[in-house]
Amino acid sequence: MAAFLRSQAAAYVLLPLATACWAGNHVIARAAGGHVPPASLAVLRWMMIVAVVLPFALPHMRADWPKLKRNAALMLLFATTGGGAFGTLQFVALHFTTALNMGVVSSVGPAFIVAASWLLFRDRLSPLQLLGVTISLSGVLVIVSRLDLVRLASFSFNGGDLIIIVNMMFWAIYSACLRLRPDIHPMTFMLAMAVVAGLGNIPFALAEYAFDYRLQFTGLTLLALLYSVFFTTLFAYVAWNRGIDIIGAPRASAFLHTTPLFSAVLATTILGETIEAYHVLGFALILSGVTLAARPSPKQQAAAAGRDTAP
Repeated sequence: MAAFLRSQAAAYVLLPLATACWAGNHVIARAAGGHVPPASLAVLRWMMIVAVVLPFALPHMRADWPKLKRNAALMLLFATTGGGAFGTLQFVALHFTTALNMGVVSSVGPAFIVAASWLLFRDRLSPLQLLGVTISLSGVLVIVSRLDLVRLASFSFNGGDLIIIVNMMFWAIYSACLRLRPDIHPMTFMLAMAVVAGLGNIPFALAEYAFDYRLQFTGLTLLALLYSVFFTTLFAYVAWNRGIDIIGAPRASAFLHTTPLFSAVLATTILGETIEAYHVLGFALILSGVTLAARPSPKQQAAAAGRDTAP
């Protein structure tokens, strides 16, 4: 297993697993939108993550603590862009926007990651990889529009869509900057993120409470909390971070386009919805586009070979 997790093939397993977890979160978040206070849920979510991760991180803390202190600013960046703000704003956006808008607007994520990687580190995709991102984006549009041009023509932005755009910018910065992550154990990294993200959301949770927008401990609240802790965060973040370590943020970004694909699969299996022709076409475009985008260019293959043979 350790050898597999170091291989290129692992990225093609880990990244789709991460996006499948996030697809499930979108389904739950849409159901909980307007019912669960986003910041209050976030505080509970990160507190639970601290409790779950702490026993696994403690054995590594002595060695990792000096590196954490030296990289405090970086950890604050990761915890804000990829943790505290990102997770909370997803639920906030769903108070103000529709499922169609979420699918369309969130699909800019790969473009933002490619742009952030170029602006910050001068990373570039090959023409074939860029074509793959474009093809996978077309598959997203096929699914969310249901091959109905009128449906797309009636698309309009609202406040929730702007929140999604800002959120995807946060995620792009987080994903592009993961290469700067200090050389610490993944559980230590997750613990540090959880502590900062949880503390950062407390003022907003108090504001929700002051305005009488409070958590009601219903079955829906418990489901949203448990799913966000174990799948949306713990499993998905570890898989996504490792996938980016292997193939880099620009190539990994295309896998975000598989999220609506998994959403459709979940809708058909869990909610009993029917697979339509537009689903099949969208799936084919997304999978073919991701295959092209994630394929290493000759230059990237040479760089990977150099890392593997380095002493």
